[in-house]
Amino acid sequence: MSTPISALALRPVAVVLAVLAVWSLLCEPAAARRHGYAAKWHSPAKWRPLAPAVADVPGPIRFRDSQLEPVGWDAIDGWDKDDHAAAFAAFLVSCRPIAHTAHPPGENRPMYAALHTVCGRAVRAGTLGEEAARKFFEASFRPVRIAKLGDSAGFLTGYYEPIVDGSRFPTGVYHVPIYRRPPDLLPPAGTTGTGFPNTGQSLRRDSAGKLVPYYDRSEIEDGALDGKHLEICWIKDPTDALFIQIQGSARIRLEDGLVVRINYDSHNGHPYTPVGRILIDRKLVPRDEMSMDRIRQWIHDNPEGAKELRRQNRAFVFFRIVGLGEDSEAIGAQGLPLTPGRSIAVDKALHVYGTPFFIDAGLPIDSPRASTPFRRLMIAQDTGSAIVGPARADLYWGAGKLAGQIAGRVRHPGKFTMLIPREIDPVEAGAQMPLPLPRPVALIARQPQPKVGASARTAEGAAGAKPKHKP
Repeated sequence: MSTPISALALRPVAVVLAVLAVWSLLCEPAAARRHGYAAKWHSPAKWRPLAPAVADVPGPIRFRDSQLEPVGWDAIDGWDKDDHAAAFAAFLVSCRPIAHTAHPPGENRPMYAALHTVCGRAVRAGTLGEEAARKFFEASFRPVRIAKLGDSAGFLTGYYEPIVDGSRFPTGVYHVPIYRRPPDLLPPAGTTGTGFPNTGQSLRRDSAGKLVPYYDRSEIEDGALDGKHLEICWIKDPTDALFIQIQGSARIRLEDGLVVRINYDSHNGHPYTPVGRILIDRKLVPRDEMSMDRIRQWIHDNPEGAKELRRQNRAFVFFRIVGLGEDSEAIGAQGLPLTPGRSIAVDKALHVYGTPFFIDAGLPIDSPRASTPFRRLMIAQDTGSAIVGPARADLYWGAGKLAGQIAGRVRHPGKFTMLIPREIDPVEAGAQMPLPLPRPVALIARQPQPKVGASARTAEGAAGAKPKHKP
């Protein structure tokens, strides 16, 4: 957001393997029987000679530059107090297409196949109450703490669906166009499939037929697309247009009251540059005050600098109409309506849509300075070009001004616990991890001690000898 690489971190691998083996043998089958669900159980992996340490260790779950730590349900703060019925309802939204769709071409990640099995059980179960939903999650998944290698926590931001006024025709008030995808926009080289990727350099052919980068924000705002009849509608404020592109969707209320729903379709391929970061780097807004409201305030107070600031972000997004009316939520990249407070955008290069993540953080929900406990099971249903890494998520808050206020001030660390289907056995992955080399201190302690009377030079040589390791 790359072939992922597995890593069990934060403790010696030997200890983790022992804990996993005991856990699998003694605790988990009993828990499944207690909850009344027929899960597919794997016996612990047999011990085998360890292979030499290599960069890519095979196993069911592999992520590049990541650390995975299996934990118990009782180690997840707030797990027992969450609304599991609400989480299951959001999970079921993702599960229906997964359970009823043939395996997508090229999707060979074990997580997808395992979710297909779990989702089949979820769809058959239908709507579940609080207790039954909790038991379903506990019987169907194993909790695993996940973070980027070397980090103790992940990172959270928020997003929402703006609601703005617009017009079918340009006027003196409504003069900022919202564009659909241009016919000359070519996806990044090497793109396969029907979808437009959210990363990579988009292209066009110039007058000589040569492939060149597509127009950037400055060129488009200066009229590069004028006369091509690509306008979906017009809105009042270029700042609103910028934020609609950042959020990836919007509701446009037209002059006759009809609401047009638009959603991300494609992009111009230039790198996304957060305008908030520019304001911080230029010392125009303190870092601890940064939010979308604070950006809007700066733009309002500095109209002469707003255009230059906006153009620092060369990325530009094109949209498509996905519906009319206000009776549903924004559509995520999975192609399904999002659930406010339960849907997240993740790195789709690493994670599979439908994966549950328990997020534990203190967020400014009640006020800009608040640290409201946020401990909730969320479902991966969307993605974004700025959402990169194993423990990186954008929280969806819904539509409108209040949702925008909350989303705009979330830039906080958080603990990520990924729920891995029990069909994927972490014991098997751990058994293939090579044990770490012994610590030098331990090797030195096992070195033969010099005989009494040996010279100081001999003693120094024994203490300083380099240990030989077997691969």
